[in-house]
Amino acid sequence: MTQTLHVTIGSPDRSGLEDRLKAIDSGEDVTPHNPTLAIEDLETFGRVFRSTNLELLEAIVEHNPSSIRELARFVDRNPPEVLENVNELADYGLLELEEDGQAKRPVVWYDEIDVDLPLTSTGGQRDPANA
Repeated sequence: MTQTLHVTIGSPDRSGLEDRLKAIDSGEDVTPHNPTLAIEDLETFGRVFRSTNLELLEAIVEHNPSSIRELARFVDRNPPEVLENVNELADYGLLELEEDGQAKRPVVWYDEIDVDLPLTSTGGQRDPANA
C-alpha cells in the first residue's frame, strides 16, 4: 500500500484541529488525517527538495540502508556530506534517524510525495473583485 506525504507551501492548515482533538479526548473514532508537511516558502522548498536530497530519500526507500555510511555508498557520496543532508531532512520531518548501536539508520515511512504548489500568492484562491 502506498503511503503518501502531502507537502504544501505556506502556513499549515489547522482548521478543524481543535474539534478533532476534542473528539479524540472524548473517545470518538476519528478518521486519520493525511500526513501533511507545510514548507514556509518556495525558497525553502527548493532547498529542501533539491535533487541531492531527493536522491537520498529515493535511496532510503529503495535500499533501506542500515546506516548513514551505507546510504552514502548507495548514492556514491562522502558520508559527512550525506550526514549534513540527512540532518536537514530530519529537521524538516522528512525522515527519522533511529539509533542502531553506534550507527544512525535513516528511515522514511512514506514512498510517495504529493506537492501542492500554488502559483499565486493567495494559494490559488481567486480575488472576488476579479471573478
